[in-house]
Amino acid sequence: EAQFVESGGGLVQAGGSLRLSCAASGFAFGNYAIGWFRQAPGKERERVSCISSNDGRTGYADSVKGRFTISRENAKNTAYLQMNSLKPEDTAVYHCGVGCLQPHEYDSWGQGTQVTVSS
Repeated sequence: EAQFVESGGGLVQAGGSLRLSCAASGFAFGNYAIGWFRQAPGKERERVSCISSNDGRTGYADSVKGRFTISRENAKNTAYLQMNSLKPEDTAVYHCGVGCLQPHEYDSWGQGTQVTVSS
Protein backbone atom coordinates (compact mmCIF):
# COMPACT_ATOMS: atom_id res chain seq x y z
CA GLU A 1 0.00 0.00 0.00
CA ALA A 2 1.35 3.39 -0.98
CA GLN A 3 2.07 5.66 1.93
CA PHE A 4 3.24 9.26 1.99
CA VAL A 5 4.63 11.55 4.63
CA GLU A 6 4.46 15.20 3.67
CA SER A 7 6.54 17.80 5.48
CA GLY A 8 7.98 21.27 5.15
CA GLY A 9 4.88 23.37 5.59
CA GLY A 10 4.61 26.31 7.92
CA LEU A 11 3.64 29.94 8.33
CA VAL A 12 5.23 32.37 5.89
CA GLN A 13 4.61 35.93 4.81
CA ALA A 14 3.36 36.71 1.33
CA GLY A 15 6.27 36.71 -1.09
CA GLY A 16 8.14 34.10 0.89
CA SER A 17 9.18 30.57 0.00
CA LEU A 18 8.77 27.06 1.32
CA ARG A 19 10.00 23.68 0.16
CA LEU A 20 7.69 20.74 0.72
CA SER A 21 8.88 17.14 0.83
CA CYS A 22 6.94 13.97 0.13
CA ALA A 23 8.53 10.77 1.44
CA ALA A 24 6.95 7.72 -0.18
CA SER A 25 6.93 4.03 0.71
CA GLY A 26 5.09 0.84 -0.11
CA PHE A 27 5.46 0.94 -3.88
CA ALA A 28 8.06 1.22 -6.64
CA PHE A 29 8.41 4.98 -6.45
CA GLY A 30 10.60 5.35 -9.52
CA ASN A 31 8.00 3.71 -11.76
CA TYR A 32 5.20 6.19 -11.11
CA ALA A 33 4.37 9.81 -11.68
CA ILE A 34 3.83 11.81 -8.51
CA GLY A 35 1.34 14.59 -7.97
CA TRP A 36 1.02 17.39 -5.44
CA PHE A 37 -2.46 18.47 -4.40
CA ARG A 38 -3.90 21.02 -2.01
CA GLN A 39 -7.12 21.74 -0.21
CA ALA A 40 -7.91 25.18 1.10
CA PRO A 41 -10.53 25.72 3.82
CA GLY A 42 -14.02 25.46 2.36
CA LYS A 43 -12.76 24.55 -1.09
CA GLU A 44 -12.39 21.36 -3.08
CA ARG A 45 -9.02 19.69 -3.31
CA GLU A 46 -7.14 20.68 -6.45
CA ARG A 47 -4.17 19.27 -8.31
CA VAL A 48 -1.20 21.62 -8.11
CA SER A 49 1.58 19.88 -10.01
CA CYS A 50 2.75 16.54 -11.38
CA ILE A 51 6.05 15.04 -12.40
CA SER A 52 6.58 11.99 -14.58
CA SER A 53 8.38 8.91 -13.34
CA ASN A 54 11.76 9.23 -15.02
CA ASP A 55 11.95 11.75 -17.87
CA GLY A 56 11.38 14.94 -15.93
CA ARG A 57 8.16 16.04 -17.55
CA THR A 58 6.19 18.37 -15.31
CA GLY A 59 2.85 20.09 -15.26
CA TYR A 60 1.39 22.89 -13.18
CA ALA A 61 -1.93 24.43 -12.38
CA ASP A 62 -2.25 27.89 -13.91
CA SER A 63 -2.49 29.39 -10.44
CA VAL A 64 1.04 28.28 -9.52
CA LYS A 65 2.81 28.25 -12.87
CA GLY A 66 6.04 30.20 -12.74
CA ARG A 67 6.11 30.19 -8.93
CA PHE A 68 6.20 26.49 -7.97
CA THR A 69 8.68 23.85 -9.09
CA ILE A 70 8.17 20.12 -8.67
CA SER A 71 11.10 17.71 -8.55
CA ARG A 72 11.95 14.22 -7.35
CA GLU A 73 14.82 12.06 -6.20
CA ASN A 74 14.00 8.47 -7.07
CA ALA A 75 16.97 7.17 -5.08
CA LYS A 76 15.40 8.68 -1.96
CA ASN A 77 11.77 7.86 -2.80
CA THR A 78 11.05 11.54 -2.29
CA ALA A 79 9.32 14.28 -4.24
CA TYR A 80 9.55 18.00 -3.59
CA LEU A 81 7.57 21.14 -4.24
CA GLN A 82 9.53 24.37 -4.17
CA MET A 83 7.09 27.21 -3.65
CA ASN A 84 8.24 30.78 -4.27
CA SER A 85 6.43 34.11 -4.31
CA LEU A 86 3.76 32.66 -2.06
CA LYS A 87 0.37 34.32 -1.90
CA PRO A 88 -2.34 34.17 0.77
CA GLU A 89 -4.45 32.13 -1.65
CA ASP A 90 -1.81 29.39 -1.53
CA THR A 91 -2.88 28.70 2.05
CA ALA A 92 -3.98 25.06 2.16
CA VAL A 93 -3.11 21.57 3.31
CA TYR A 94 -0.78 20.05 0.75
CA HIS A 95 -0.73 16.35 -0.08
CA CYS A 96 1.09 14.14 -2.52
CA GLY A 97 -0.15 11.05 -4.32
CA VAL A 98 0.76 8.38 -6.83
CA GLY A 99 0.13 9.36 -10.39
CA CYS A 100 -1.38 12.48 -11.83
CA LEU A 101 -5.06 11.78 -11.39
CA GLN A 102 -7.94 14.06 -10.57
CA PRO A 103 -8.31 14.47 -6.80
CA HIS A 104 -11.62 12.61 -6.64
CA GLU A 105 -9.96 9.50 -8.07
CA TYR A 106 -7.90 8.96 -4.92
CA ASP A 107 -9.33 6.81 -2.14
CA SER A 108 -7.33 8.28 0.72
CA TRP A 109 -4.73 10.87 1.62
CA GLY A 110 -1.88 11.16 4.05
CA GLN A 111 -1.86 13.70 6.84
CA GLY A 112 -0.55 16.41 4.54
CA THR A 113 1.38 19.50 5.53
CA GLN A 114 -0.20 22.84 6.35
CA VAL A 115 0.94 25.91 4.45
CA THR A 116 -0.27 29.26 5.74
CA VAL A 117 0.62 32.46 3.92
CA SER A 118 -0.07 35.71 5.73
CA SER A 119 -0.69 38.96 3.93
